[in-house]
Amino acid sequence: MNMRLALGGRDSLAGRLTRTLILWVGGVWLVCVFAVVWYVDREINHNFDNELVEVSHRMFDMAVQELDKLQHADPVQQRDLLIAPKQLFSEDAVIYQVVDLHEHVLLRSAETPADTFDVPLAAGFANNPSWRIYTVRHPTLGLFFQVADPLDERRRALNRTLFGLIIPLGAVLPLLALVLRNVARTELRVLQQLAGEIEKRSGADLSPITLPGLPHELRSVGDHVNRLLERLSQSLDVERALAANAAHELRTPLAAARLRLQTALEHDLRRNDVQAALDALRILSHRAEKLLQLSRAESGASLARAPVDLVQLAGTVAQEFWQDADTNERLALKVPDEAAPVALGDVDALAIALRNLVENGLRYGGTGRVVIEVLPPCTLAVRDFGAGVNAEQLLTLQQRHVRHSSDRAGYGLGLSIVGTIVEKHNARLVLTSPPAGAAHGFEARIVLQQA
Repeated sequence: MNMRLALGGRDSLAGRLTRTLILWVGGVWLVCVFAVVWYVDREINHNFDNELVEVSHRMFDMAVQELDKLQHADPVQQRDLLIAPKQLFSEDAVIYQVVDLHEHVLLRSAETPADTFDVPLAAGFANNPSWRIYTVRHPTLGLFFQVADPLDERRRALNRTLFGLIIPLGAVLPLLALVLRNVARTELRVLQQLAGEIEKRSGADLSPITLPGLPHELRSVGDHVNRLLERLSQSLDVERALAANAAHELRTPLAAARLRLQTALEHDLRRNDVQAALDALRILSHRAEKLLQLSRAESGASLARAPVDLVQLAGTVAQEFWQDADTNERLALKVPDEAAPVALGDVDALAIALRNLVENGLRYGGTGRVVIEVLPPCTLAVRDFGAGVNAEQLLTLQQRHVRHSSDRAGYGLGLSIVGTIVEKHNARLVLTSPPAGAAHGFEARIVLQQA
């Protein structure tokens, strides 16, 4: 991911965030504008209505007094009042009129449009297309006082409020878009740095990614990437170790088999040479199997975590060796009398580890007995009574390619396989020479976690 795609492209994350934020901010602003307009409209109408009510009550008393004066005047003025309504003031700032029960207009403001009070004659508020009218009735006289307020004036007040809120939004929105774009680019620059660090990793460099100051979400991504790099590094190490082990362990038996077969061909396939070649191939096959076991153990591939009956496991491994006549009499199995110990682990991997311990015991224990013992709470022990090893050799037994015997079969992979499997199970491998209570011999214990 380059900088253009990460921060400046049309479909970049920064661009998407900017557009989304602009839409949401603009949308929320508009919703707030309409809410404010609704509230202002309500308040404007409320205030205008209160003014109409207050004006109507003040002017009604004045209108009644003016009508009393006219009623006591000469008949000519009374007749003129019926023909043409009189103004209460020479210049009226309020549109009003006074009518009787028969809807005869007695007083009216100057230049009042004819259809201004075209509403039913009843106390309270009423609207027509252009006017808001409030009517009040005198408590004792048969008179009504009506005050009118133009609706256009209210609409203009509302429009001023609406435009006063929307116009700043239109002016600020481009500036807000620029600010949000810069903020998004700045905050997402660390994502581009993370992508750059990932891009640098290869088969030669699988070191963990260290970027201080990552936000919580990206820190989680970085942790997952580091775990993936760790697994890849482990897989490559296993692959390299397998190649190195194969080159080290298979070179000698391959050369021996090739030499024996060449000798057999030169001497018309003598039986001894063919048998020697077969023995070399058998050693080669055995070592290849050990190398595959070691590779599987080191990779931790498919290691299950399930309850394992250690008595049943030990019995299965012992049964494999009892089928061989050469080892049938030498191998013994001891299990506890109480309930069988149950450990947590992978039954196949533990069988491989136990099989390797038994093979080592049979190989290095001379002609003496080898004992598989299951101990509570969750321990597998393999014990032989051969010559054993000294303290210095005991420290190097789990190292690969270390031989403590002149026999070329002792190539040091068995205990290395066992140690790797035990490590993958978070268990312990305890080596002792001689075993407790014995004068000589060797004992290996696998101490497992209880299920």
